[in-house]
Amino acid sequence: MTRPLEIVFLGLSLSSSWGNGHATTYRALIKGLRLDGHRVLFLERDVRWYASHRDLASPDFCELDYYSEIDTMIELYRERLRRADAVVVGSYVPDSVALIGKLVALELKRLCFYDIDTPVTLAKLDRGDEEYLALKQIPLFDAYFSFSGGEVLARLERRYGARRAIALYCSVDEDCYANTGEPRSWDLGYLGTYSPDRQPTLERLLLEPARRLPSMRFIVAGPQYPAQIDWPANVERIEHLAPADHASFYSRQRFTLNVTRSDMIAAGWSPSVRLFEAAACATPIISDFWRGLEELLPDGEALIIARGAQDVVAALTELSDGRRSAIAAAARKRVMRGHTGAARAGELVRALSELPANPAYQRISA
Repeated sequence: MTRPLEIVFLGLSLSSSWGNGHATTYRALIKGLRLDGHRVLFLERDVRWYASHRDLASPDFCELDYYSEIDTMIELYRERLRRADAVVVGSYVPDSVALIGKLVALELKRLCFYDIDTPVTLAKLDRGDEEYLALKQIPLFDAYFSFSGGEVLARLERRYGARRAIALYCSVDEDCYANTGEPRSWDLGYLGTYSPDRQPTLERLLLEPARRLPSMRFIVAGPQYPAQIDWPANVERIEHLAPADHASFYSRQRFTLNVTRSDMIAAGWSPSVRLFEAAACATPIISDFWRGLEELLPDGEALIIARGAQDVVAALTELSDGRRSAIAAAARKRVMRGHTGAARAGELVRALSELPANPAYQRISA
């Protein structure tokens, strides 16, 4: 397919980045698609917790509409859905098991799933939890786009029955993420919503170093942290940081911390969008370890892997400014070459061009 494509996304959220990493992922990808001339409609379930925290209610790079009832939305957009070159359902969409069933019944040209939470999804399915995807639905998709690559792709096909499992990592919006040149405010920072499985790592790699280095400044930005957390006096807190403020936030840190959820560590090959954002801002990254990380950003060359508090303390107290800058520059070069929204959009379009149209759609349209 060399002509511009029509793609419909049904995702968790495009309008609000509050408490989720989906919105920034979709924004970078869809902006990349728009740059190449493709037309995108994003359909978002209208829920109160995002409606009250919208930071991009009217994007200029795609159409965005909200719906409350699945049946009403499908009736309104039936022809648009059937005409689309691809309809892509994202992970964690409310009531998406029912939604997917209704989309399958439309016999669309190409129906795909974009799993922005692949390790979490598979762990849930293994427990019999089909909150937003039923096991029997996986073989129905023409392609299963996954936030995780490596061994996870073979597992999706062999164990779960995916027809085609294709890595489609998160990406960074190159127009929004670059170093701002602002003076440094913190020695180490972290950006992320509270998660019980990430908290022990945050304790080990940020709060404990903060206790050992009382003269240094630390910050944690993100919502939903329990009130009972014992924050050291030199750790500043920001409850919510809008995407427009991310570049400034990263640029004002001497180092930033990347912490990975346990399911993603177990799966491997699951980079977070925060990893790419920080690298694009030329902020040196200290990260926990998972398989596949060094294929993206080699330890000691493009980031620093820390397994304990002492590794963080050593980086903060022993690494020269020249070495720190070289690590940051190497990470930025890698990310800008292969992990921008434009790069990811190209990967998606190439993958869709290799998918044959649904034979049922071809019969109905003939």
